[in-house]
Amino acid sequence: GLRFADIAVSIPPDSVRKIGDIQWPPTPPGDPRRDFVTLRADRLDLPQVQALFHKRIAANRRHHALVFVHGYNTRFEEAVYRFAQIAHDSGTDVVPVLFTWPSRGKALAYLYDRESATYSRDGLETVLQALVKDRDVSEISILAHSLGNYVAVEALRQMAIRNNGLSDKIADVMLASPDIDVDVFRREIAEIERSRKPPPVTLFVSQDDKALGLSKLIA
Repeated sequence: GLRFADIAVSIPPDSVRKIGDIQWPPTPPGDPRRDFVTLRADRLDLPQVQALFHKRIAANRRHHALVFVHGYNTRFEEAVYRFAQIAHDSGTDVVPVLFTWPSRGKALAYLYDRESATYSRDGLETVLQALVKDRDVSEISILAHSLGNYVAVEALRQMAIRNNGLSDKIADVMLASPDIDVDVFRREIAEIERSRKPPPVTLFVSQDDKALGLSKLIA
């Protein structure tokens, strides 16, 4: 099932770090002057997380939520720090929502991760449906990486079928290094594009992506 947490991450000053990088602490808990440091990690139940999210989205100027879905070979703590880095370095005024799925966090566990990704699409749909139904949410952006794109697109396809189209609140979908078969992707997008106002989909790709190269070799 779904589990919820509220996590605060301290990011070192821009003067001592390269934009886009994560400065992992050599030993826990790390030095906030030069490392990413977890300041707080509170487990929440569903009513608590609903109340906290509602408070933060109501206070956001644009009432805009950004949902991030991590990719293959990514442990939970890596996903947390990576999304903290993205939210900080992008400078966007959003309420960040991280959706993690149970990657094994090992390069050779690709097939395990792919099964976990398939297993997790219902959980992501549940989260997205809740965001759409929140009256104070005006916009939802979705950013997915690697195998997380499969989770995201599958969840959106399910939403489109279940709701007879996607909500206008889903403003954009950003797919970074998408690990999805091209023919499968076309089939999924066909359902999404039946929406009254389908969101724009942006692809970010790199010719020297080693993870996608491994995926192509295995799958």
